[in-house]
Amino acid sequence: MDGGGKLGYGGHHHHHHDTAKLLKAVSRNVEPRNFGIGLVAGFLIVTCAYFSTAKFDAIHIALVSPDARNAAAGIGTPVSAAQASSQRLGSDLGSPDLEDALSKQGSRAEVLDKDDDDTGGKILPSPETDSGQSASLGNTRKDDTFAREGDEVAGGGGGAPLPSLSSEEPANDTLKQGGLEDEELQVRDAIGSSTKKSSNGSSPSVVPSDPATLPVPPVQQIPLAQQQETEAPPVQQIPLIPEPNHTGPEQSASAPPREWKPLCDLASNRRIDWCELDGDVRVHGAQGTVTLVGAAKAEEWRVKPYPRKVDSNAMRFVREIAVRSTTDSGEQECSERRDVPALLFSDRGYVGNYFHAYTDVILPLFLTAKQYGGEVLFLVSDFQMWWLGKFMPVFKSLSNYDLVDLAADNRTRCFRHVQVGLTCHSDFSIDPRRAPNGYSMVDFTKFMRTTYNLPRDLAIPASNTRPRLLIIARARTRRFVNTDEIIRAAKKVGFEVVVSEGTHEVAPFAEEANSCDAMLGVHGAGLTNMVFLPTRGVVIQVVPLGGLEFVAGYFRSPSRDMGLEYFEYRIARNESTLADQYPPDHPIFTDPDGVKSKGWDSLKEAYLDKQDVRLDMRRFRPLLKKAIAHIRANKLK
Repeated sequence: MDGGGKLGYGGHHHHHHDTAKLLKAVSRNVEPRNFGIGLVAGFLIVTCAYFSTAKFDAIHIALVSPDARNAAAGIGTPVSAAQASSQRLGSDLGSPDLEDALSKQGSRAEVLDKDDDDTGGKILPSPETDSGQSASLGNTRKDDTFAREGDEVAGGGGGAPLPSLSSEEPANDTLKQGGLEDEELQVRDAIGSSTKKSSNGSSPSVVPSDPATLPVPPVQQIPLAQQQETEAPPVQQIPLIPEPNHTGPEQSASAPPREWKPLCDLASNRRIDWCELDGDVRVHGAQGTVTLVGAAKAEEWRVKPYPRKVDSNAMRFVREIAVRSTTDSGEQECSERRDVPALLFSDRGYVGNYFHAYTDVILPLFLTAKQYGGEVLFLVSDFQMWWLGKFMPVFKSLSNYDLVDLAADNRTRCFRHVQVGLTCHSDFSIDPRRAPNGYSMVDFTKFMRTTYNLPRDLAIPASNTRPRLLIIARARTRRFVNTDEIIRAAKKVGFEVVVSEGTHEVAPFAEEANSCDAMLGVHGAGLTNMVFLPTRGVVIQVVPLGGLEFVAGYFRSPSRDMGLEYFEYRIARNESTLADQYPPDHPIFTDPDGVKSKGWDSLKEAYLDKQDVRLDMRRFRPLLKKAIAHIRANKLK
């Protein structure tokens, strides 16, 4: 026990001795100056911690603004989630740290935008918005050109397709120069597409949505407790939603005011400028004015109602019409008031050409006037009786009233509706998706057959009769120089052959064409008579040398739209009379693009005016066999 007591005391004493030694060692190793610095640092750390806690408490108190407290107590205006977010941002933006954080967040957003550009300029809609927004963008297209079938070509060499002249496409820069016939415009378009890169490969355009057509989302009221739990984004763009302005029950019950729109459209259609006037419309033909009286806004436009507006050569003799509106009702009194609508158009331009007569006037007139069932009046500017008389059956089929010579009319005629300029889509073509009542080229050919009392609607030969082939004979250029050989070959495969170059009178040639099942001709206006062929008939277009596949498009797609079978035969060098005029190494053979690049006159002289065709029957005969096989197959359909 004693021994134990000694040991315990001795150990305690030894412990205090060791502690003293340790403190002494520390005091020797730590200098007083360093020790003081450590104490100050520790004090600063504790102080910063204390004030940081106090600052955060203050921020937390500031988040509950007086407006928010009033809303929670049921006093004043309710606070929306958007307003609460704005209040939070407004109170915190005073902090430089937060401003710096927001600027960094904005830089990150810019980087994300740049990353999106790596998709090649495409806008990738989110799964939530793809179905709705994509559909709405697709519906905004105004002037979509409808799809065509692939070409069936005999003679090799794929040609460039004819550039479409729909209203949805922008005009080519070369079109602004004027002085060009339409085929020359196609030449320049084709040359441009072959010598420089097309812009069609660029990123697609973005169709902006009209905010007026989008539904306005309601402002949802969110309880204050939920607002406090919801964390606001760093930067939130909040659209301003205007509140409806109710002035009383009388205004809310009345119909919304009619949206104002310009009288004339000079931009949407590449071929023609046109105007529509509804209301009290007064036409003074001799003065060349069409006036809407008592309008909400005064306007004045000047248009030439003929569908070659980019071709100064075609438009130079077309009379200009002044289309205007006035807020004043004190215009000239009406000499005659009509309840039927009026269509005002010109019969100048290129109507002397048989093809242009159809594509510039006859077809657009059908497209515009057919819907009225004869109850429409035609006001003809630049009245040419020699031409109007040629197509008088067409005018009488579309209108129950006599034609009005506008320039010779000194009266003031009053209407409820007037259209200046005819509706047209593209050359010798109708887009049923944009046409009144869904009219198509099949409807147009039925109309033409009815107008000229033609009996055959389908190309089905009668029993024990041979299918008939009409060969279009040209008098001056692009002639068949071996017509007799072509006739023999056609008869050998089973055709009965008729050769005709047409007359000034439309009716006799229309009857001739309708009696046939197939038509053969070198590219030219004579092929326009395909409108009289019965449905399911055959058209064979022979394309001369010189890279003229693009002009063949004037008949390629329209013939198919008429319900006809189309064949295209592109001649070889030995089938052209140019081979008799030039050596094989001449640029007319080796560099047709160079010839075309010198302009329309150069191309016309080289390939259209000086070239005739001598068909190689060994090469052409298989196409005749295909044509007659198609006609015979009609009996089985």
